[in-house]
Amino acid sequence: MNQINEINQMNQMNLSPGIKTINPSILYYGTPVILLNTLNEDGTTNISPISSSWALGDCVVLGIGIGGKAFENMKRHPECVINVPGPSMWENVEHLAPYTGKNPVPVEKKKNGFTYQKDKYEVSGLTSIDSSLVKPARIRECPIQIEAKVKEVRIPEHSPYFAIVETQAIQVHVHQDMILGENHIDPAKWSPLIYNFRHYFGLGEQLGKTFRSET
Repeated sequence: MNQINEINQMNQMNLSPGIKTINPSILYYGTPVILLNTLNEDGTTNISPISSSWALGDCVVLGIGIGGKAFENMKRHPECVINVPGPSMWENVEHLAPYTGKNPVPVEKKKNGFTYQKDKYEVSGLTSIDSSLVKPARIRECPIQIEAKVKEVRIPEHSPYFAIVETQAIQVHVHQDMILGENHIDPAKWSPLIYNFRHYFGLGEQLGKTFRSET
């Protein structure tokens, strides 16, 4: 017990001298950017930049605003493509940022400076490529493209302006120069685009790897 107390005391001494309670307007504390492709009513593809996602097995969970076109599209047609851009694509992502696929533009989005844009591929400078198993198209330039089925959409009671969307990955496409062996992505060649408190970053140098790594 004395040894534990000594460790705790040392940890307390190593803490930063000042800690302050704050109330940030957003909590994007460093998450990968996703370009989410969904199917419009006329069969074209809408692209939505999002910054809330995580994966567990073949389940990819997305956080999206209910006032956007992506939410509307996925409720009508439960398929999507989760395109994962690299750091070099941050300007393409930012070109998409001020546009929405909803017409007319919702009042809240208009207040925040959004305008309507039908062709997201054109405004972003990205290239459409057909998907294999779902109807929304993919983005050729994104190093990782995940075709997925929408399994559940729910709106949290405590946060009614956002939806939690559970998807199942059914096919994964990867740029060939990043593939290691048959089914692994080389972590030395892949870096996601990180959205860090509304600023864009890439990864730093590798620090190590988990004991479960297969590469």
